[in-house]
Amino acid sequence: MIGLTLNVLFSLALVLGMMWLLARLVRRPLTRGGGALTVLARQQLTRGAAVAVVRVGERALVVGVTEHQVTLLGETDPEAVGVPAQGPELREKISLADLAGAAPAAGRTPAGRLAGSALSPATWRQAVAALRRGRMP
Repeated sequence: MIGLTLNVLFSLALVLGMMWLLARLVRRPLTRGGGALTVLARQQLTRGAAVAVVRVGERALVVGVTEHQVTLLGETDPEAVGVPAQGPELREKISLADLAGAAPAAGRTPAGRLAGSALSPATWRQAVAALRRGRMP
């Protein structure tokens, strides 16, 4: 009985030790001996395509990346690529009614959890109203 318990504890310690060792190995970056490869910036264009700036040694390459290939687009100065620019600032909030050009229903303001979502009946009413206005001569 004691031999079986010691065998189980030894096996458990061995498995936990191997898991710890693998976790340490996975956390280390994979670098090859000669050159360092670093992604300086990346901008997703579509679900399957992106543009990236990659530092290879002292060069910064601009590459197009798709699911099937990587294409060299050009070269830039590595120091010129800093923190990526922030997206456009939100200047003012615009409601769906403003975009559709519809005036809100008299005395009605959307309320509740569905307000402004695709599940809201008010959103669908505004969409139908915008479509009707677009069809009228």
